[in-house]
Parts: sequence; C-alpha cells; structure tokens
Amino acid sequence: MTGGLVLFSLFVAVTLVQIIYYFFIFKPVANYTPPPKEASQTHPVSVVICARDEDENLARNLPGVLVQHYPTTHEVIVVNDNSYDDSKYVLSELKKTFKKLSVIELEQEAKGIPGKKFPLSIGIKEAKHEVVLLTDADCTPASEHWMAKMQEAFTPGIEVVLGYGAYQKLPGMLNKIIRWETFHTAMQYFGYALAGMPYMGVGRNLSYRKQVFYRNKGFTAINHIPSGDDDLFINRVAHKSNTAVVIDPDAFTLSAPKRTWEEWRKQKSRHFTTAKHYKRSHRFLLGLYSLTHFLFYVLFPFSLIFFDWRWSLIPFAVGLIVKALVLKKAMQKLGEADLWKWFPLLDAWMCFYYIIFAPALYRRPSKHWK
Repeated sequence: MTGGLVLFSLFVAVTLVQIIYYFFIFKPVANYTPPPKEASQTHPVSVVICARDEDENLARNLPGVLVQHYPTTHEVIVVNDNSYDDSKYVLSELKKTFKKLSVIELEQEAKGIPGKKFPLSIGIKEAKHEVVLLTDADCTPASEHWMAKMQEAFTPGIEVVLGYGAYQKLPGMLNKIIRWETFHTAMQYFGYALAGMPYMGVGRNLSYRKQVFYRNKGFTAINHIPSGDDDLFINRVAHKSNTAVVIDPDAFTLSAPKRTWEEWRKQKSRHFTTAKHYKRSHRFLLGLYSLTHFLFYVLFPFSLIFFDWRWSLIPFAVGLIVKALVLKKAMQKLGEADLWKWFPLLDAWMCFYYIIFAPALYRRPSKHWK
C-alpha cells in the first residue's frame, strides 16, 4: 500500500468518525423538541450568584434576575465574596427595591479551598428551596421567563438541568470565534446529555437539587481543584436518568464576551485545566472527537497532494455537507443562526484552537477564580 493510499484511507476513516459524532451526538441537539408536559408545574426556586469585585456587572445584570416573571415562591441570593469594590453598596441599594434579594457578605478567604467553591457552597447551604438555579454576576437572563423555563425541567427523577449560557452578539471576528466556541461546546454537552452520557454544565446557566449536592458531599471531592464548580461537579453527579436539558431561547442567559484575544485566551486556558479530571470514558470520547476534527482538516490537503485529488474531494465534501446540515439546525435552536455562513472558516479554525489550548490541559491552574 502506497503512502498516498494510506493517507487517503486514514482521511476516510477520520471523516467517518466525524460523521458518526454528528449523527449520534449533534443531530439530537439540532432536532431537539421539548418533551410534552403532562401538567404544568412550579417549584420554589433559589437563584444563587457568587460575585467578587463585580459592582458594575451587578448593577447592570442583577435586575434582570430580580424581575423574573415567576409567581411561585423564589429568592435571589448573592454571595459577595471578599469584594474590594463598591459591590456592597450596589447590593444594599438593590435590596431597598427588591425584597426577594438576600446578600451574604464573606469577609475572609477559605483556607485550602481555592476558587469559587466555598462561596458557592455557602450560597447553596443558605438557600431556602430545594431547586437551586445558578448563574454568574456577568450574566443576565435572555427573558423574564428564564426561571420558569429552567425549573419546568424538574420532572420526577430529574436532579440536574443544563441550560445554555450564550454571549452577546457584537461586531468583529473575535466575537464570532467566542460565540462559535461556546456554541460548539454547548452542542457537545447537550448532545452527550441527550445521548444518556451527561458530562458537564456551565455555571452561567445551571440548576440542580440541593439533595444531589448534599448526597455527594458538595464539592468535597474537587475542593483541591481551583475551578470545576460547574463542569467537574456535574461530571461526577449527572447520569442518564437524573439529567435534563433546556433548549429554549427564553431560558438562555447572556454574557458580555471578552474584548481582547489575550483576555479570552486566559479565560479559556482556565477552563481547559479541568478537562483532565473528567471521567475516563468522557475524556476518551471528547478526545477522539477533537483528534478526528483536527485531522479532518490536516489530512485533507495531504490527501489531495499525495493521492488522487478527485477521490479526496468526495469524503471531504460529504463530511462538510453533513456538518452544514446539522449545524444549521443546531444554530437555529441555540440562537446563533448568523454564524452559519461562517461555519466552514470557524470549523477549520478549530485546528488552531486545539493547538493553542491543548497545553492548558497540563498546566497547573490558578488558585483564584477572579
């Protein structure tokens, strides 16, 4: 077998693996329809937000959480974690208008528990209600029905609900890349959850029952890891029968994206440090997808050059068409339809993404969450 034929055969195999992922993991997201409701239900909800030096974000975004249209009992808890800015005064002013707002002031660091887990644990323990809904200070709900939509997924047996934390649409290629990466990640964690293999959620829009938090002794197993209060916790407690997803524009949250490449690089590098702690099966499946995604674009030009270009175009075209069809519908579901015309460029750009951020898997993470 010639070297060119080996390259072509490997390219075909990589393309087939990518198509399998798209059909069995991503297509369910593209075709997702909410399960029919047997009866309307409302649960008392505790929203928990941790903030450190977030006075501007709290003033801008917290009112969107506090004015939710939700007639059932609920509360909003903000854990002000050792802030040096004017967060205390912003929260004090908001409390005068919004009686459902509770503020917990932390004034000393938790020794031996780096990151956000200690303030988040305090907020969850102080929550009065069983259903806990999490978001961040730099997020605002996409609608006044966010709370209602997220809690609807807590049917009998469901303990974990995954939502979508989107980024605001702004001009420029960096914004498109940030939103593409966020969409691409969401397509994976939604897809795996729908396939019965949930592996993560994002703290910008995540909900679970307090009993699952207490049953697993909170963040005890991951307290030594600075990050992971969302994805690592869900990786340990979520499974096929206790996890649901909410894919509804009214249930999204919106965040302001980073404005510079360096800020975004630092943010993503912190996120990557937790992936090595996922369950082995999740690491294998995610790694296989990333590897074949990378090789799909790397092997294609080599196959063109060293094998018959006419044959090489066939698997590439088939793979790209499958991606285009699935991504178009998935982007419509997640409110990112404007990115579809850019998808060939953005999907190919992921090769550089993997090269840039792969080293972060082996770096020691920062001990600070802000």
